[in-house]
Amino acid sequence: MKPVISVDSVHKHFKDTYAVKGISFSVPQSICFGLLGPNGAGKSTMMRMMYGVSYRSSGTMSVFGFDPQKQPLSVKFISGVVPQENNLDEELNVEENLRVFARFYAIPSKTASTRINELLTFMELTDKRKALVRQLSGGMKRRLIIARALLNNPQLLILDEPTTGLDPQVRHLIWEKLRTLKKQGITIILTTHYMEEAFQICDAIVIMNKGEKILEGHPHELVNTHIEPYVLEVTDEKTFSSIGSQLPVPVRVDRSNDVIRLYCRERTVLETLMHTMNAGSCYFRQSNLEDLFLKTTGSTLNAHQ
Repeated sequence: MKPVISVDSVHKHFKDTYAVKGISFSVPQSICFGLLGPNGAGKSTMMRMMYGVSYRSSGTMSVFGFDPQKQPLSVKFISGVVPQENNLDEELNVEENLRVFARFYAIPSKTASTRINELLTFMELTDKRKALVRQLSGGMKRRLIIARALLNNPQLLILDEPTTGLDPQVRHLIWEKLRTLKKQGITIILTTHYMEEAFQICDAIVIMNKGEKILEGHPHELVNTHIEPYVLEVTDEKTFSSIGSQLPVPVRVDRSNDVIRLYCRERTVLETLMHTMNAGSCYFRQSNLEDLFLKTTGSTLNAHQ
């Protein structure tokens, strides 16, 4: 498929500090593309450059045929943005928030009414139409911000950590809505601190660290290719110390906070080790995207907060 977003050798620096270092990627239409990395990796800087809010230092970029540096209004006109912060007007009700935003896009009143009805139904907020925003739960506010971002029928939806702080039920509801939007032809750019979120809804991801691209591809394929398939998590340092000097060669050890993770391509090796440990001191599981993130960046997602 022909890409609708192309990023080629893009750099962004502030004096002597590089926020983005020569990153390239392309995004086909109607997929969810994720930018992952620890805080300070350059994700938000990249998104701001794609949206025309920040200028790149060098390289080229095309968003639906527009250069966001030269044609920022054209990019904004076809985009919807869900910021990390809830920037709704707390003193207005749900419908009023949407109507005010519709005026920014010069959407006729009748058309706006129809669109608002559709989006309130889609985001399951119809019964909150007249509720003041300050009376809404955190999950309802996030759903309202997504509805607001969709008012102008965007071709591109940009989401900056859309489900941070939400309970699992609301998070899964938003995932379901994002899958529906992809089927409707909308291209989604997503940053998230939830590895499960990226694994569930992203068709492709870029893992960034210190401004550089580390890995790119489908999250399932990246996990299958770049990380050992089995993990034994050990939470007791004494238990690990008793077997640490006798670990088989195929086992890779990774320490993160208070957890020691033993990775291996052979399931039986880890199962044998597990049987030598005290019950409750270890946990055997399959590896996931977070394990790959730890391996490639050497840090947790929130390491720099």
